[in-house]
Amino acid sequence: MIDRQAELSIVRQCALLNITRSSFYYEPRPLSDETLALMKAIDQLHLERPYLGSRAMVDRLKDKGFHVNRKRVQRLMRLMGIEAIYPKPRTSLGNKAHTIYPYLLNDLKLEKPNQVWVTDITYIPMRRGFCYLVAIMDLFSRKVLSWRLSNTLDKRFCIEALDEALDRYPSPEIFNSDQGAQFTSSDFTTILKRHDIQISMDGKGRWIDNVFIERFWRSLKYEEVYLRAYNDIPDAKHFISIYIDDYNQCRRHSSLDRQTPDSVYIGLVNSFSPGQLTQQSAVFIPRPCS
Repeated sequence: MIDRQAELSIVRQCALLNITRSSFYYEPRPLSDETLALMKAIDQLHLERPYLGSRAMVDRLKDKGFHVNRKRVQRLMRLMGIEAIYPKPRTSLGNKAHTIYPYLLNDLKLEKPNQVWVTDITYIPMRRGFCYLVAIMDLFSRKVLSWRLSNTLDKRFCIEALDEALDRYPSPEIFNSDQGAQFTSSDFTTILKRHDIQISMDGKGRWIDNVFIERFWRSLKYEEVYLRAYNDIPDAKHFISIYIDDYNQCRRHSSLDRQTPDSVYIGLVNSFSPGQLTQQSAVFIPRPCS
């Protein structure tokens, strides 16, 4: 936003944009290998035991040979978007200025695709850094409808994933998310309202609400992410894309009568609402699964 070649001085441009000159001149330093290894260990522990708070996390990390204090662990957990799952007051919100919507999935019986979509964000470690992955999943079929990678936890990549899902598939009746600032932002919820989608948000500490997408994160990380060291985001995008395609087209679920997410989603959507799928989505040609 600031142009070094402009007639206005840097001081004046910073003043107009309401930012400090130190922020403009600051050049972020890359994280050390030790810090990246620590963050990966935190991610693995959180995936295995999401109830661990910063105190318990420090103890577990020390058992693994990391000598860290609680303050550092808290800072890294915030950076990674990780929070322990436990009951707590509703005053702890992603952004208190945003509207929080009621939870709509209590006693709801899943009967068809596009009844409920869910979304979540997870941390993805790389060789020399990290990024975040957002995914949108159809709750009935477990199909991953869209996903995006980003190096920041802003709302933009979440909105891009939502736009893609709504462009490719019929709109859901309910969209469920947590209370993160990305999903409570007016830019995000306005899109849902424009498509007449009911907005549902998890209560704090309700880990069961997103259990299926949490299971997907676990499978993705142990079967793909942790087995590689991505060089950069394009590298991560390439391999994660291959994994998600395989998950949708070839992964058979016992809860789906040993069918794949794609076969359940495509077949039932065509039977419930013929002609609603886009041409891109309606043509389903399974590839050979190894």
